[in-house]
Amino acid sequence: MATYIEGLIERARTAQEAFANADQETVDRAAELICWRGIDPGFAQQLSELAVEESRMGDVPSKYAKMMNKVRGAWLEMKGQKSVGIIEEDSALGLVKIAKPVGVIGALIPCTNCEATPVLKAAWAVKTRNAIILAPHPRTKKTNAFVVDMMRSALQELGLPQDLIQNVAEVSVQNSQELMASCDLILATGGGGMVKAAYSSGTPAYGVGAGNAVTIVDDTQDLKEVANKIMRGKTFDQATSCSSENSVLVQDTIYDEFLAAMGAQGGYVCTPEQKDLLEKAMWPDGHSLNRNIIAQPASVIAREAGFSIPEEVSFIMVQESGIGEGFPFSAEKLSVVLTVYRWSEFDSAVDMVNSITSYNGTGHSCGIHSSDREKVLKLSEQVNVSRVMVNQPQSLANSGAWTNGMPITLTLGCGSWGGNISSENITWKHLLNTTWVAFPIDSRQVPDEQLFSDRVRNS
Repeated sequence: MATYIEGLIERARTAQEAFANADQETVDRAAELICWRGIDPGFAQQLSELAVEESRMGDVPSKYAKMMNKVRGAWLEMKGQKSVGIIEEDSALGLVKIAKPVGVIGALIPCTNCEATPVLKAAWAVKTRNAIILAPHPRTKKTNAFVVDMMRSALQELGLPQDLIQNVAEVSVQNSQELMASCDLILATGGGGMVKAAYSSGTPAYGVGAGNAVTIVDDTQDLKEVANKIMRGKTFDQATSCSSENSVLVQDTIYDEFLAAMGAQGGYVCTPEQKDLLEKAMWPDGHSLNRNIIAQPASVIAREAGFSIPEEVSFIMVQESGIGEGFPFSAEKLSVVLTVYRWSEFDSAVDMVNSITSYNGTGHSCGIHSSDREKVLKLSEQVNVSRVMVNQPQSLANSGAWTNGMPITLTLGCGSWGGNISSENITWKHLLNTTWVAFPIDSRQVPDEQLFSDRVRNS
């Protein structure tokens, strides 16, 4: 008797085989309609409300904004791009590249971004003539089913096999493991344990690394603008994003002014006593993050810690000087708690970025608020991260935005630093196989006198 997952895989393979020879117009119509249905205001609102109700994380306006921006942006980057047949030719080298589908994609969906992630991954899959099976976190089964039903209806409307997009309704660790072992490629977005399981499955996988975004602030920028950007990045969807600012490193000459500017944006600076209470509440056993504070409003976090804050506070600031073991505020917090450090020499700020990300979040990202291009490039050359955001809210910019050129996604590769195969923003292009066709050309061979330098040849 076939297992539940075997049944889904069989249906997906049948659908994908029927779709494998679809032309570019057909796949584009499917991807476009899925995205269009995703940004329908009524659907997006209902989906956002269900996601918050079921996950008990984040907030409806942010999730709605995510649907409006990420889904539109994903289609913008797919529109007019070839994913069928010849996608690239180089006459000088006699090379032709032909796009081929991968087959059946197994996609793991995190509860933190359960609303937009399925739409992006499914639209990418049909753009590349693949089938996809979407496996939700146990906390967001209804949300996943709701969005998959919408996308299957879009396929039916176009006369395409609905089983190109399927939902794992029977959620369990065993079923997720079987899906990962049985599909052709895994898109693993979620926690470290899940990503490790994806890499251990024996199936090729695109995974993500832990986030612990750090940003530097120097004295060359308008601090009111900087504070507003950091506030927006920190509080978006109550910090569900792995790109949410976790620590900010502030030049000491502007430190007090910066704290005041952040206060004007809804920030609250903990007293030393409140910091102790907060640490005990956030890490009750000394190392594991308390789930009751993840992606919750600042008032809920403060109440959990046993102190009160003014109603207008939207995020909590903790002043810190230590990094690494024994200093948990230097790690990712998945909450509207922001750790603030100070620095005097820029080299020390760069070292702090590396220390913080090496402790937690290596390979992911950092940011800088500065008008000094040399500082920006110096930071970028010396840090082991895949993304450096300049003068932007990190959680809104890392994964692509209308105001930068980063590929739009909700799946962020962190390179070998973060235990991933790719350091890119994962998009539809990563769901293609390519066949290289090589025609003969005139010989490229040149004499050694042209190929090697005199220094080498005379050594």
